[in-house]
Amino acid sequence: MSNNNYHRTEKATSNGVKSKAKLNYLRIAPRKVRLVADIIRGKSVFDARNILGFTIKKAAHPMLKLLNSAVANAGDMPVENLFISKVEVNEGPKLKRSRPRARGRAYEIQKKTSHIIIVLDEKITKSKKPRRKAKPSAGLKKHES
Repeated sequence: MSNNNYHRTEKATSNGVKSKAKLNYLRIAPRKVRLVADIIRGKSVFDARNILGFTIKKAAHPMLKLLNSAVANAGDMPVENLFISKVEVNEGPKLKRSRPRARGRAYEIQKKTSHIIIVLDEKITKSKKPRRKAKPSAGLKKHES
């Protein structure tokens, strides 16, 4: 994985700081990486790490490394409050190769690459107000028969 590019970025928003990590030029097709990305989208960091640890896909290991990088980029935010708000898998450049065929022909092979972006956000826990019971309406009376 020496040729993969991990980037660290943080973006401040009005509702808090979002942690972001990017992985460029992963040599796995985006269609296959999206299968793993769809599993962890919207999950907490704890759940996503467990899922990726037990997922039997080639893309699971780079996604786990990228998730750990995004958690490290989060800085002082507690890990318990972080969740995956966005996972984006884009297509990178294709490596063009040729395969020899019969009668001197050559078929083109496209080795596809992926760019992955993970954005973590902090869960905002709101204090719940006690619910009041609804008042019975004065205009309705029970009909006795």
